[in-house]
Amino acid sequence: MRLQGKSVIVTGAGQGFGLGIAETFAHEGARVACLDYNGDLAKAAAAKIGAGAIALTCDVSKKDQVDAAVKAATAAFGRVDAIVNNAGTTHRNRPMIEVEEAEFDRIFAVNVKSIFLFAQALQSHMREKGGGVIVNIGSTAGLRPRPGLTVYNASKGAVHLMTKSMAVEFAPDNIRVCALAPVAGETPLLASFLGSDTPERRAAFKATVPLGRFSTPQDIANSALFLVSDEAAFLTGVVLEVDGGRCI
Repeated sequence: MRLQGKSVIVTGAGQGFGLGIAETFAHEGARVACLDYNGDLAKAAAAKIGAGAIALTCDVSKKDQVDAAVKAATAAFGRVDAIVNNAGTTHRNRPMIEVEEAEFDRIFAVNVKSIFLFAQALQSHMREKGGGVIVNIGSTAGLRPRPGLTVYNASKGAVHLMTKSMAVEFAPDNIRVCALAPVAGETPLLASFLGSDTPERRAAFKATVPLGRFSTPQDIANSALFLVSDEAAFLTGVVLEVDGGRCI
């Protein structure tokens, strides 16, 4: 088992990519804190995984809730070796000038500020334990942006740059920081990314992916597993595209 003995927090673990990551990590031996804004989804995820998993309800954009979640995870497991900052949100695909200011603020709070808050909450703990791993979920939208998702695209570009800067800053503490850049996948956010989830829009998007399909939670989980595992011990600052070739 590639994560035997490790304890990991996965945000947005109630569904989609996060659930796939949490399940895969547990299968590989990790104890997993399934964190989600929706407490019922977090509990369902932890129950599905079984022994070694706990459920935590948390709005990742709120410092007090982030600090409480980290405290609860360290109390339950004794240590936190890694976090996957997967929680994310978007606006529906439409012109930027139609996006509300409140939507802009929420997107950056959930997609970007959350990474800042968890890093602040975990950095000293990881340093004291001899190191750790932070994996941030970015997006191909931050590498190959297209009209209709400008605010979301910008938030994911910020995730990628923050990842690289954190990697340099935290390296002396043996804390690795990497990111994944998935192409759109079969998740609850897909309809918002497409504007409307119709067979025609799905087919049009798939036509832009050389391997001809959306990403799956297992695709993302497999890549996150590699980055958190000791096999990636000399990787930091990497933004790994998991996109079927879309960014080529």
